[in-house]
Amino acid sequence: MSTFRLAHLYPRELNIYADRGNIAVFDRRTSWRGLGVEVIEVGIGDPVPTDAHLYYLGGGQDRDQLAVADDLRGDKGTTLRGLVDDGACLLAVCGGYQLAGHGYTGVDGTRMDGISVLDADTVAGGPPRLIGDVVIEARLDGQTHTVVGFENHAGRTRLGVGSSPLGVVTSGHGNNGKDGFEGAVTKHAIGTYLHGPLLPKNPWLADLLIAWALEYATGSRPVLEPLDDHLEEAAHAAAIVRTRQPNR
Repeated sequence: MSTFRLAHLYPRELNIYADRGNIAVFDRRTSWRGLGVEVIEVGIGDPVPTDAHLYYLGGGQDRDQLAVADDLRGDKGTTLRGLVDDGACLLAVCGGYQLAGHGYTGVDGTRMDGISVLDADTVAGGPPRLIGDVVIEARLDGQTHTVVGFENHAGRTRLGVGSSPLGVVTSGHGNNGKDGFEGAVTKHAIGTYLHGPLLPKNPWLADLLIAWALEYATGSRPVLEPLDDHLEEAAHAAAIVRTRQPNR
């Protein structure tokens, strides 16, 4: 293949905490390895492309999330479920994570149905909101790595048996502040509350997602050429140091 195709779902509605930076990471890390990159922006009313290799769903405010939930009902959600079942790669962050699960119930009882790609359900809780730097130990494909990010959410997410946690929390709150887990994984779909954006400080996770997407496109797992990640590793280390400072 010569072109890496990335479907960015709802880039105008779901784009807070600089999460568009995750798209930039996918763009740069694939192009540095000699692939062309096509980013397909999918808005409200647009069909989901079925020929993308990776699908991205970001976070947004409740009013925008509600509009997106309405748009995902029906064929759009069905298409995404079918793509993930077939092996496509999905990264969903914060509000996108909630909608990738069974749904989100707000503080006023309003229900936003999700698409059930992930076996997870979210109910608004608090106070307090779950805010701050997060460090988790993530285990994917038999590898264990530290993953860092920033969370800010009122949702309390709990997993069913159909999803595994992305990782175990070593600092921060995670899915609900109680069970010690963060995120959810089903097949090659990942949901997480970690903003920051997530991927610039976690190049291992970015490359794993790229490898999954290329495997879906070609039928075989590629060995990715290593990149110079000294800046990314420094940002990763600085995020861990912040969690060790007093009064954080």
